[in-house]
Amino acid sequence: MVREHFTQKMTEVKQKVVEMGALVDHIIEIAVTSSQTQNLDLAKSVSDKDDEIDELELEIEKECIMLLALQQPLAKDLRTITSVLKIITDLERMGDNAVNIANITLEIGKEPIINSITDIPKMAEIGRKMLKMSIDAFVNQDIVLAEKAAERDEEVDSLYETVINDILNIITEKRELTKQGTKLMFLGRYLERIADHSTNICERTIYMISGELKEIN
Repeated sequence: MVREHFTQKMTEVKQKVVEMGALVDHIIEIAVTSSQTQNLDLAKSVSDKDDEIDELELEIEKECIMLLALQQPLAKDLRTITSVLKIITDLERMGDNAVNIANITLEIGKEPIINSITDIPKMAEIGRKMLKMSIDAFVNQDIVLAEKAAERDEEVDSLYETVINDILNIITEKRELTKQGTKLMFLGRYLERIADHSTNICERTIYMISGELKEIN
């Protein structure tokens, strides 16, 4: 009976992690869309969405602590609980990065965006795919999928390097674009960090399944 209760609670916790992942994906989508369209009202809405993510993180964290305190988790159960605690931290930080992206959008305002920066949307697209893959790997306990998702981090890193080089070339020729160029470099950095956090989720998922904690890439 105790074991059945624990299993049911863990199922509920995992479902909330999925819910949190969906919220994070949504907030990233809103932040990136607001940046690309310079929709300032949309950018302003990101902080409110982030509050929902923070609340869900606390809720999941409390439930994990209760499971540790009141149940008798086995070794794999302990790995699952500790992995969940790490994963929700990464998800919360991804939400924070989305807020940072929205804030940059608000700072740039309606100023015409540097047209030649085409790799930032690509970074966002891959980052969101990595997030979805990492959550699917977590839910389905799929090591192969987790590894595939993490491997895409190299693509994001490569695109980020290109973004930096492109912006540096632009502001070298047009000094008046230095301020905006600097903000766009930070925006690229936040997208790069989102991909890093997805990689962390993949690593924790692999640990949860196999008991082996290793860095990917």
